[in-house]
Amino acid sequence: QVQLVESGGGLVQAGGSLRLSCVASGGAFTIEDMGWFRQGPGEQREFVAAISPSGRTNYTDSAKGRFTISRDDAKNTLWLQMNYLRPEDTAVYYCNAAMFTAKRPYKYHYWGRGTQVTVSS
Repeated sequence: QVQLVESGGGLVQAGGSLRLSCVASGGAFTIEDMGWFRQGPGEQREFVAAISPSGRTNYTDSAKGRFTISRDDAKNTLWLQMNYLRPEDTAVYYCNAAMFTAKRPYKYHYWGRGTQVTVSS
């Protein structure tokens, strides 16, 4: 069974940094686009950053210049380096991956369970 597992969240002061990781595992699969989303308290889930298999990246405006998304397909791993964190970055961060698997031989978006990031002022 394919699963995405995030790690690296925690409590950090404003201006600090965190590095989130997401590892895909479980059976044979091919990963297409990968990305990070977040959901703050009382808010809808929103896009943060994405990266294609070729390494093309896309960021929401608030993440540009502060966050860096990267991936290592040999390790089935996605990262999000977050610098200069702000209290408004506080949220649960979710990993998303568009994947082809044996069970679903078509592009299907898988989600992790999330990792909490809390930025104190």
